[in-house]
Amino acid sequence: MKISLSSVQLGSLFALGAAFLFSTKAIFIKQAYALSPLVDGTVLMALRMASALPFFLLICWLNRHHSRDLSAKDWGLLVFAGLLGYYFSSWLDFSGLMYISASLERIILFLYPTLTVLASCAIYKKKLNFKSIFAITLSYGGTVIVMLQEQSTVAHEGNFWLGVSLVFASAVSFAAYLLLTPRLILRFGSWNYTGLALSVACIGTLTHFLVVTPQPFVLLAQLPSQIVWYGIALGLLVTVLPTILIAQSISRLGAAQSAMIGSIGPILTIILAVALLGEHMNGIQWLGCILNIIGVMMITLSKKKLAQ
Repeated sequence: MKISLSSVQLGSLFALGAAFLFSTKAIFIKQAYALSPLVDGTVLMALRMASALPFFLLICWLNRHHSRDLSAKDWGLLVFAGLLGYYFSSWLDFSGLMYISASLERIILFLYPTLTVLASCAIYKKKLNFKSIFAITLSYGGTVIVMLQEQSTVAHEGNFWLGVSLVFASAVSFAAYLLLTPRLILRFGSWNYTGLALSVACIGTLTHFLVVTPQPFVLLAQLPSQIVWYGIALGLLVTVLPTILIAQSISRLGAAQSAMIGSIGPILTIILAVALLGEHMNGIQWLGCILNIIGVMMITLSKKKLAQ
């Protein structure tokens, strides 16, 4: 019996698949860190981006006709956006995960839509309405609840707040990247921009690794094979595939509906962290997580309505 899916159903499946794959990122990273003291955020990022780079270069080549009649300013802004959004932001995130749980990392990163709203209000000198203020209060209040509970219930080696700061800085960097994205998509085209920005980020990451690592190829040869596979999984399953899936979802459902489905991401990460990493979330932390998700989704949906 042949099963036929409608465009909406297919788009929903794509969004769910992307949310699930994105939610595994912190799990892979924490598992890789536990395998060897040789692994840090820079090494794991290099493995991830080396795996992903060929695919993004292929996207660039397939969409090369969109790269004509562009100014040096356009290219400069694209390079800056790529380095900011998927190199610097990712490096901060990977580094922060050395010190905090996967669950808390995902909740902090999920704040980025609120940061874009706050930045837009500051740039364009607009006042937040009551609904936005309430939503931001919910999201940050929920995040603080989870943070304080983790600090008081989990043993840390004095670097807890460093990890929190690094991941929050990652969210800030990604929010700044998103503010640059609409203009660049108009200039380069959606797929071409994605391929170019992520290729720039891959090259930036690999350059960073080669510069800061004394004997990079010797180090790579000493890594356990499981870590290499984790790096490949981060590149293909957590970077390339979900990027394609979310683009396909947005084309069928629109950004608002895709974002709504994607809000399940933090819950999926927490479930995976509990099942695979042995992390624990008490009732108060679950309450904080739910408040965070509700607040962020209120902000996200209100932004989409304004954009329509």
